[in-house]
Amino acid sequence: MMKFAVSLRGMEAADLDFLRMLYASTRSEEMAPSGWSAEAIAVFLDQQFQAQHQYYQVHFHDAEFYLIEQDGQPIGRLYLFWGQTTLNLIDIALLPACRGQGLGTRLLTDLLQRADERGLAVELSVEPYNPALRLYARFGFEAINTSGVYLRMRRQAPVRADRIAS
Repeated sequence: MMKFAVSLRGMEAADLDFLRMLYASTRSEEMAPSGWSAEAIAVFLDQQFQAQHQYYQVHFHDAEFYLIEQDGQPIGRLYLFWGQTTLNLIDIALLPACRGQGLGTRLLTDLLQRADERGLAVELSVEPYNPALRLYARFGFEAINTSGVYLRMRRQAPVRADRIAS
């Protein structure tokens, strides 16, 4: 496994071009067989990014929006909403060159540890064809419902000895 020294920093307005490009990279395989021109795909993905970005800002205004950086360069995004009983993993995405090398596993391990320390369940939505589905299953996420094109998954909060009534 490759070693990564990564850090998280809060998203800024100046990051939108990177985030737009990152979003497009997560949809490139899906769009390839569309038969659309490269220009039409770029316009469509830009519109989709804008809609998603605006939705997240409005519906998760108290969320943590992070850029994942390696050696000071952005390589991904991580969007989290810490609720009273549940951590909602809104989005995690990495550049294609950074996928499949264990970084997502390390990030998810850290998040689950933090959620476990707080006694929180963790929920996320994922497309059923997304390769990350296998990662989530390995970490104990189970499907709880389907919403549109997304599979909603949940990992229960661990039972803690200090919370068990005697």
